[in-house]
Amino acid sequence: MTMRNAKLARSAVLGLILAPLAAIADGYVIAHSSVNVAPGDVREIYVGNMQFAGSVKLVPVDNGAVQGDFLSKVIKTDPDRYATIWAKKGFRDGLNPPPVKSGDAEVMDFVKRTPGAIGYVSTNPGGANIIVKY
Repeated sequence: MTMRNAKLARSAVLGLILAPLAAIADGYVIAHSSVNVAPGDVREIYVGNMQFAGSVKLVPVDNGAVQGDFLSKVIKTDPDRYATIWAKKGFRDGLNPPPVKSGDAEVMDFVKRTPGAIGYVSTNPGGANIIVKY
C-alpha cells in the first residue's frame, strides 16, 4: 500500500467513525400543541420536578437512540446519574421515569397524539411545537 493509499484509507475510516456524531450534532425538544413551557423548564420536567404546565399534566418521553446526547447537553448528567435520580423519585414520590421510545419517529408520533407529551429528537421535526434546539 502506498503512502497516499494509506492516508485515503485512514481518512475513510475516520469519516465512518465521525459520521454518527454529525448526525446527532443538533437536537430538538418538542411538545404536544397543548404544552406551553419555557426552554428552562426542560431539565425540571425530565428530572421529575415539574409535572404540570398550568393545568396540563406533562408526559415526558425519552428517545433511546439519542438519550446520552440529550442527557449530557440538556439535563447536564449521564445515564447512570439519570437512573439514580429516577430511582429516588420512584421511592420518595412514587413517580415513574419517562417511557423510552426507540427513535425519532416513535417519539414524534407519541408527542403528536398524546396531550401533555414532551420529547426530544435528533432531526428537525418540521411543523412540531419546538421548545428548544440543542
